[in-house]
Amino acid sequence: MTRPITDVAVGVLRRPDDAGLPRFLLTSRPEGKVYAGHWEFPGGKLEPGESVHAALARELHEELGITIGASQPWRELVMDYPHARVRLHFHTVHAWAGAFEMREGQQMAWQTLPVTVAPVLPGTLPVLDWLAEEAGFTAPTLAA
Repeated sequence: MTRPITDVAVGVLRRPDDAGLPRFLLTSRPEGKVYAGHWEFPGGKLEPGESVHAALARELHEELGITIGASQPWRELVMDYPHARVRLHFHTVHAWAGAFEMREGQQMAWQTLPVTVAPVLPGTLPVLDWLAEEAGFTAPTLAA
């Protein structure tokens, strides 16, 4: 029997002044959540009737204290985790306003390739590969 899919909006925030390798934001999962301490791209579940952009804007404001501008659909990925089956809707975000506040006690880190934070959530690994492919980066995407 196939498990139901939970739709999740995920933001790939890129620094607007970046040149060369991609620079993007990762956040840690807060204590009390599944995979606590693992690093991921920020976002959260869609509410019924909510668009991916609306969910992303809501989640990033609730979790990080920022207000995003436009987001562009980028990729989708279905992940089967032990606790849930999720469809990750990745949107790129290049503009936002406000100071970052870690409202759930999580951490944040601007990263480039190879990523230096660990452990990384399994659903984040393919995204690092996509970023590497776009940038022509051929080394491992995770630091040793």
